[in-house]
Amino acid sequence: MTMVRRRLGSVGAFLGLLPYLGFALFPFYWMLLTSLRRNAEIYDVTNLSFLVQKGATLQHYVFLLTGTQFPAWFWNSLLVSVVATAISVVISTAAAYGLVRLPFRGSSFFSIGIFVTYLVPPTLLFIPLFRVVTALGLSDSRLSLIVTYPTFVVPFCTWLLMSYFATIPKELEECAIVDGATRAQVLLKIVLPVALPGVVTATLFSFTLAWGEFIYALTFIASGTHKTLTAGTVAELIRGDVFHWGPLMAGALLASVPVVIAYGFLMDYYVSGLVAGATKY
Repeated sequence: MTMVRRRLGSVGAFLGLLPYLGFALFPFYWMLLTSLRRNAEIYDVTNLSFLVQKGATLQHYVFLLTGTQFPAWFWNSLLVSVVATAISVVISTAAAYGLVRLPFRGSSFFSIGIFVTYLVPPTLLFIPLFRVVTALGLSDSRLSLIVTYPTFVVPFCTWLLMSYFATIPKELEECAIVDGATRAQVLLKIVLPVALPGVVTATLFSFTLAWGEFIYALTFIASGTHKTLTAGTVAELIRGDVFHWGPLMAGALLASVPVVIAYGFLMDYYVSGLVAGATKY
């Protein structure tokens, strides 16, 4: 009877999660549905079906991959996101460790200021940043995005890593220092292996923010070959008040694949990094 009750409880728990699962997966299902429909079915305002009724087609994917610069946009987004993420995580790790383990007068206010900086909306920053990028001669290049993305990624990742570093016992580092290790060695060989879930979480957040950024990519890049996915898709597949919904949904679905794969493989680290140190700061 105990075994039966446990199984019934598990079934009940899964059934209770179905509405939330449906709510989370419905946008992906609708994108897939729209990308497989023919134009006549997409633009039929009387069609409210949740299935493909007039035969599935891959014409939108073919047009996206051959009739646009989608492969170049995809590569640009991947390159910019990976490089910007690597830079941001390195800076955030050093800053977070220094603020937690090497406090100075006013460090607490400095820590709060870092998080407040993240809260500043990009719509207030892209104009002054555009002037900086132009002055440096980086306009209309992928390097302009690599340089500017850490401005909004580093503050949040620093705050997140501070919370995680605060949960690591100081005794581990003190023992290493007594044995002759330097601060850099302590950080690289003691702290980072223990803080791996937090670092992975910061990396995922950085990659997600950089991958989905739109305003800077649209403002700083003019050439079609240098555009990222977000800016290129909108600029090429939305012409005035005409929305090419088939290719748009196909592009959105393909663009979500790297993020889904990253979170799928690193979900355990992601959850662990989020919940650790939640009450520290």
